[in-house]
Amino acid sequence: MTAKQVIESGKAILGIEFGSTRIKAVLIDEQNKPIAQGSHEWENQLVDGLWTYSTEAIWYGLQDCYADLRRDVQRQYDTEIESLAAIGFSAMMHGYMAFNEKQEILVPFRTWRNTNTGKAAAELSELFHYNIPLRWSISHLYQAILDNEEHVPHIKYLTTLAGYVHWQVTGQFVLGVGDASGMIPVDPHTKTYDGVMVAKFDKLIASKNYEWKLLDILPKSLNAGENAGFLTPEGALKLDVSGHLKAGVPVCPPEGDAGTGMVATNAVKQRTGNVSAGTSSFSMIVLEKELSKPYEPIDIVTTPDGSLVAMVHCNNCTSDINAWVGLFKEYQQLLGVPVDMNELYGKLFNKALEGDTDCGGLMAYNYVSGEPVTGLQEGRPLFVRSANDKFNLANFMRSHLYGAIGVLKIGNDILLKEEHVKVDRITGHGGYFKTAGVGQRMLAAALNSPISVMETAGEGGAWGIALLAGYVVNNPKGLNLADYLEEVVFAGNTGTEIAPTEEEVEGFNRYIENYKACLGIEKAAVEFKS
Repeated sequence: MTAKQVIESGKAILGIEFGSTRIKAVLIDEQNKPIAQGSHEWENQLVDGLWTYSTEAIWYGLQDCYADLRRDVQRQYDTEIESLAAIGFSAMMHGYMAFNEKQEILVPFRTWRNTNTGKAAAELSELFHYNIPLRWSISHLYQAILDNEEHVPHIKYLTTLAGYVHWQVTGQFVLGVGDASGMIPVDPHTKTYDGVMVAKFDKLIASKNYEWKLLDILPKSLNAGENAGFLTPEGALKLDVSGHLKAGVPVCPPEGDAGTGMVATNAVKQRTGNVSAGTSSFSMIVLEKELSKPYEPIDIVTTPDGSLVAMVHCNNCTSDINAWVGLFKEYQQLLGVPVDMNELYGKLFNKALEGDTDCGGLMAYNYVSGEPVTGLQEGRPLFVRSANDKFNLANFMRSHLYGAIGVLKIGNDILLKEEHVKVDRITGHGGYFKTAGVGQRMLAAALNSPISVMETAGEGGAWGIALLAGYVVNNPKGLNLADYLEEVVFAGNTGTEIAPTEEEVEGFNRYIENYKACLGIEKAAVEFKS
């Protein structure tokens, strides 16, 4: 069938992902190929010292994104979306959305970006003998308990952003196991919340005499492919305010952006990995066995089908690069030169390839917000150089591209050099890789490993959650998720691979040693309150 026929017959599948700066919708056909898309730009707000998005912004953003998708369908195919074969929702992982029994939000959504949970995360890590990151839901919950916040006794539901949207449009309070593993650790054998840790937590807070136990307020954890409900009539209107979209569409388990990134890069099998690099960055390597001990920079989460994954999560990636490119845009406009942002990014990124492999001594810290891996609770974007460094445009751009993945390298060095984790394939996706061959080459140098990028890399997590939705309804052979992706979706396509040269690896290593040595400058900037 043509794309128009697929849409009109109700066989198209929709994936929507709430990213940090953009909500994106991707419509795919029965062959899993994108046929239309929509988007909505948004930004988090700092309210009372915490990063948040309002519930009004969530729903307006979702509706505007879907409306943009409808316009794209009308423009390309002169038709309307009336029905769909399946839908999936995903979002940035972790964070804290707490609701009372009336499903009213008790405090503003606390996103992954917040780093106020240090005391809670440290105590829970010791209690569980397991690294509990600052951004996990259990850290936010326990910090609220430690701070004696008034809303805690009234919690009836606790979920993530993806879980919240799914709940409101289907009536099902559930969560995909990958996203669930960012609330409290998941037992890879049971594919649900770790019973021992849940019991320890309940005992820890028993003296508070809350009416709830932890499992009372958490969503049910579901595996990829399981039935997670259907779009209700109210949910259909929450998504499509025009009223064209019919209810009854199957909806897959909601997932976090880490899980959808693994799916979009065919990296759910053991010994595969992926790096997602956009506003934030994270690497995911699917483990053959548990690590020898907990490491603070490394989170253990799961794939959407419950396999253990070592995750290095960095709060910052491309935001500072975007700010500098914005400055170059202003300069072009000042000169009266028309600005094509894709061309501007492309030229500046490619210029970085001409730079010295160690950036000529230039140093960039992209810390718009705090960075737990390097021990920073707040951020100050910095560009640092000495008088004798090679200060030119190529090195300037290269230093920012290196800086965007510097923290990622620090975390992955633990996995690859200390734990000797074996990886057969690492695939990159996200905005960092949009300019062909540039970010890919930088990451290859950072990890001293070949990096693959697929043509679909730009589709990102929205495509990934669409694939998970398709897995629910288009898997007649009953394949497991890894085989479904390998045989049905990707059919052996591993993308374009770039391997680093020895000189590039050595250059990045020199850069990262300088980077670590100069972290005191960043810490001093944070300590200086202006």
